Amino acid sequence: MPRRTATLLASLVMLIALICAGLVIPVPYSEMYPGPTTNTLGEDKGEPVLQISGHKTYPTSGNLNMVTVRVTGAEYRMNLLEAVYGWLKHDSIVVPHKILYPEGQTAEQSDQQNAEEFTQSLESAKVAAFRQLDIPVGSQTVVASVVKDAPADGKLHAGDVIKAVDGTAIKANTDVAKLVTKHKPGERAVFTVIPAKEAAAAQKKGKKPEGPTKDIAVTTAKSKDGRSIVGIQAGIDYTFPFNVDIKLADVSGPSAGLMFALGIIDKLTPEDLTGGKFVAGTGTIDADGKVGPIGGIAMKVVGARNKGAEYFLTPKDNCPAVVDDHPDGLRLVKVDTIRDALTSLEKIRKGDTASLPSCPANP
Repeated sequence: MPRRTATLLASLVMLIALICAGLVIPVPYSEMYPGPTTNTLGEDKGEPVLQISGHKTYPTSGNLNMVTVRVTGAEYRMNLLEAVYGWLKHDSIVVPHKILYPEGQTAEQSDQQNAEEFTQSLESAKVAAFRQLDIPVGSQTVVASVVKDAPADGKLHAGDVIKAVDGTAIKANTDVAKLVTKHKPGERAVFTVIPAKEAAAAQKKGKKPEGPTKDIAVTTAKSKDGRSIVGIQAGIDYTFPFNVDIKLADVSGPSAGLMFALGIIDKLTPEDLTGGKFVAGTGTIDADGKVGPIGGIAMKVVGARNKGAEYFLTPKDNCPAVVDDHPDGLRLVKVDTIRDALTSLEKIRKGDTASLPSCPANP
């Protein structure tokens, strides 16, 4: 066999071997790519995304789109060739698997966490929107969760409204831990609560839970750092004067909070927020209207532009990740609060886009 032919054959065999190896060698990476984007003012599967009852609503136009990111599943393991191909593509990102799925967390736990974050983001969006419109919102401290086999397990329950501890009225959820830790381990803390069932019934009627109450004694235990604990997480629950339901399937995580809040405001006010423009955006939101950063921003701007968005409301802390690399024709608008977003929407609908707060260029 001629040397040249032998060399080519050997190279071909080696190439085939490398390709085969690349197909079977797993690598600890996952892939992120643009997911669906939905207009919060529109419909999903034939139903309005935002459903408001008990209060007057107004017609809307244009788009206030929330955006998502698709990721490979928790159990899926990329091979080497898939990882290399993903790195070369412009519309996907390959990241370490543990960033999306922390070690020790099952796929079910990850899904549960994302679902809980989504639910919490909807509550925060409603509160932020209502407060922006000066619509009164009631709040109360509740048992958010109970640690299994902790002293409170079986005595206190998620959804119980905590009115007092040892007779001292609870004014903020942080008061609970302060009062419990005043005890020595082994002493009893007495919780005055409205049971979760009664609290839920009152909230369903749009009323703040007021009673009747029960006194429940819980013996404190000693934590690893020596403090007294009972094994609960105290949180805040809200009571709204009318119903706002959000119907959106197959979406989880907290990143749509800002866009849901803006959609609620648009439907509850006669002013058309977008002026018919296509605006997309992302960002967590807290009850005070503060906008926070999210993950997967690079893929979200791609998904928004692919759908037709002209403007993208971008959390301030996410600007550095996309300012130098985002799709042509998409204007990044920096926001830090819901008030910022509303001010920018006013400029967009009036055509005053020259003064929009843009993401600053990286040095």
